[in-house]
Amino acid sequence: MQRTSKLLNIVDHSRDNAGMTYIYPVVSRRAGGVSVGVNLNPNNACNWRCIYCQVPELKRGTAPVIDLIRLETELRTFLQEILHGCFMQTQVPPDARRINDIALSGNGEPTSAREFEQVVKLIGQVKRDFDLPKDLKLVLITNGSLIGQHGVQAGLCRMADLNGEVWFKLDSVTQAGRQRINNTGMSLRRMRKNLQLAASLCPTWLQTCVFQIDGIPPVETETSAYLEFIGELLREKVPLQGVLLYGLARTSMQQEAPRLTKVTQAWIESFGADIQTLGLTVKLNP
Repeated sequence: MQRTSKLLNIVDHSRDNAGMTYIYPVVSRRAGGVSVGVNLNPNNACNWRCIYCQVPELKRGTAPVIDLIRLETELRTFLQEILHGCFMQTQVPPDARRINDIALSGNGEPTSAREFEQVVKLIGQVKRDFDLPKDLKLVLITNGSLIGQHGVQAGLCRMADLNGEVWFKLDSVTQAGRQRINNTGMSLRRMRKNLQLAASLCPTWLQTCVFQIDGIPPVETETSAYLEFIGELLREKVPLQGVLLYGLARTSMQQEAPRLTKVTQAWIESFGADIQTLGLTVKLNP
């Protein structure tokens, strides 16, 4: 395995740190340790274009055909290195030398891979062959747009049996907000349906990125609509685990990058408190 000479950190999520096609390690501030990333979009293609996305040369599209044999070989090789090699000692800061999860994420929407269910099954098989922490999670970081597909649902069911979690992107609940931030025209009705479906199949967290555009944080109409939407979900007994509320940690590679800045600590803490008032757990990463 090709090794990088620098320590990993929360602001560097480069997909080529391990010199592999599909597997890359990161220090995740939300996971609190090393996350073994599985990049199913090495072609930098996604069906959304979020303005804070750190993927260079991002393009519209779907995942390419996945070489399952190569993916399995890379995953086994890297887990062997992380468990029995010197990776943790040479490339991970002392306070993060623990493996927290295997995360289906990467350079686009992972559920756009036709082999998504097969990938989840493969990860389960590999996990059983290694002495991994019993509470090791399998995380899917998704925009939720393709949850309606049968193959994706089958994959989520498999994930639920592997201590899985879905991190479902919800940056805005207004049509204008989603168009401005995520460059998607997906309706709120469809997003709600997909979210309800995801939560019914696998433990699901909302993941919400907040930031300033041209020095202005999310306006009151946006935050009020978000809180109202969350309240409706709770009244409908949608089994959400909570909200992963986070700010900008890495530089966007999109054309809007110069316009984006972090919200203040006070702003994000206040918004997080408003969400908690509704009865949901909030994990805050400013």
